Amino acid sequence: MTGERHTTRTRLVHAGSDPRTQRGYPNPPVHRASTVLYRDTAEMAVSQADPLKREMPVYGRFGTPTSMAFEAAVAELEGGHGGVATCSGLAAISTAVLSFVRAGDHVLVTDSAYLPTRRFCDSLAALGVETEYYPPGIGADIAALVRPTTRLVYLESPGSTTFEVQDVPAITAACRARGVTTLVDNTWATPVYHRPLQLGADVVLHSATKYLTGHADSILGVAVCTAAAYPAVRATAMRLGQCAGADDVYAALRGLRTLDVRLERHQAQALELARWAGKQPGVAAVLSPALPEDPGHDLWRRDFTGASGLFGLELDPRYGPEEADALADRLTLFGLGHSYGGYESLVVPCEPAQHRLPGTWRGRGPLLRVHVGFEDVEDLKRDLADGLRALPPLPGPA
Repeated sequence: MTGERHTTRTRLVHAGSDPRTQRGYPNPPVHRASTVLYRDTAEMAVSQADPLKREMPVYGRFGTPTSMAFEAAVAELEGGHGGVATCSGLAAISTAVLSFVRAGDHVLVTDSAYLPTRRFCDSLAALGVETEYYPPGIGADIAALVRPTTRLVYLESPGSTTFEVQDVPAITAACRARGVTTLVDNTWATPVYHRPLQLGADVVLHSATKYLTGHADSILGVAVCTAAAYPAVRATAMRLGQCAGADDVYAALRGLRTLDVRLERHQAQALELARWAGKQPGVAAVLSPALPEDPGHDLWRRDFTGASGLFGLELDPRYGPEEADALADRLTLFGLGHSYGGYESLVVPCEPAQHRLPGTWRGRGPLLRVHVGFEDVEDLKRDLADGLRALPPLPGPA
């Protein structure tokens, strides 16, 4: 019902929905199902012969009309061949990585990756896979790190907690020339503001828990693949027993319909709060590629069409983790929580120096990750201003 002739805004409303096959209802129904009944043994034989189990229902774990609608919708929005829904964002990441690596392989992972991604990749050593972390600003120079055994390069742009923007086209071009698969985490921007497949990536990953669902009430992941990458990811998901819950998938489908308008509000409020916060005493920097002073701003302007509600707040380096905790504990509107992408504002202290490459955060102050929700931005400013009052005065300039 939609296609490239329609804008993303229009596709968000209609993707994954066909009222003609849903008895006229706009929303696909929720299918809570395990057993699927065949009309006869001939139909059963056809389904068993399909290695990816996509031609007809086989068993609830392989998908239902609800999950297939969600997969089709996100694949359309990303410009991909097909989607694979999983039980969480980390499940989408681990499934996609395991689809391409084997014992003896080498993988390159951005040093700015989501911490659970990093921990999973570190665990690959037990399977005989070596993980090497690279600086997120490496660009085309990634080619110098590619070995004969390199099978995968993992990108996240902007990076988790520190928000470095990667040169996705340069990295994917260097990898494609060497037969290396590229995976990109696109949770921060969503396909509304960034489409890595169009920039050369092979697989795009989402924690659909975040903006795609948008209401802090589901756990869900999805991998969107090119035609060449899809069979491997789908087959791995089947072998791992990956599947998504019916109610979570339905919540994500519903969330997609308002994704555009929600992101507009997140972006507007976050930019206003970020600009204000950067001028407050005790704040050393605001980490957001949407700000002109950010080091990644030019790449962001080239490859993105907008920003989400998530940014970093770096305190003066003369403060320590105790002061950052005191700030967070004083807040009343900002919840203290690890997720983001919902309607509520959140904050969580981060310590990049504990897990990044040596020296990456040397001399930098404590960091808070801030997610700006839909509360009145003036109320959020007052709440953050009150939190900043927990910081002791500093003696003169740093």
